[in-house]
Amino acid sequence: MSLEKTVAELARRVEVLEAEAEIRRIQARYMFLCDTPCPEYGVRDDAHRIDLIMELYTDDAVWEGVGEYYDGQFGRAEGAAAIRAHFEAFWGQKQDPALLLNAHYLTSEQIHVDGDEATGQWIHVQPWLFSDGKALLRSSRLNNAFRKTGDTWRITRTRTENVFIAPLAADWVSDHPSASVLMKP
Repeated sequence: MSLEKTVAELARRVEVLEAEAEIRRIQARYMFLCDTPCPEYGVRDDAHRIDLIMELYTDDAVWEGVGEYYDGQFGRAEGAAAIRAHFEAFWGQKQDPALLLNAHYLTSEQIHVDGDEATGQWIHVQPWLFSDGKALLRSSRLNNAFRKTGDTWRITRTRTENVFIAPLAADWVSDHPSASVLMKP
């Protein structure tokens, strides 16, 4: 292989690695912003949180729950306005009982980059704790899509499918923060 071809191949491989890293950061940031309490320093309220989440999406993105459990629970939101409305419905209403804790753990990652488009699959698990003492553990598979626009990768599709929902004992956790100070300077 000539030096030119070797350099070109190495440049292509570096671009793929950089894309994978950026997609990994975007997916993790999305999950981070969806945690409760929200660990992002300076997030004033849920409207601000939603603004930050929407920065991760393209205008033509799709957010959907699929499969026998999530299809009816989450449905499908097409376009930025519909995705925003989806998040506003979740955080915009007073929940009773209130959600005290929700943390997302990602695993089983697979990222596939093809030029300026990519897909990623993960399994995520998240504990939920409510103000009435009820708690559950949820797991879902994610099959998401991404597109590079300019120099920035963005989410074009969030697709989530239920793996399981398991009730947890009311006393499964003894301590949890009412607010996060992790990112505070």
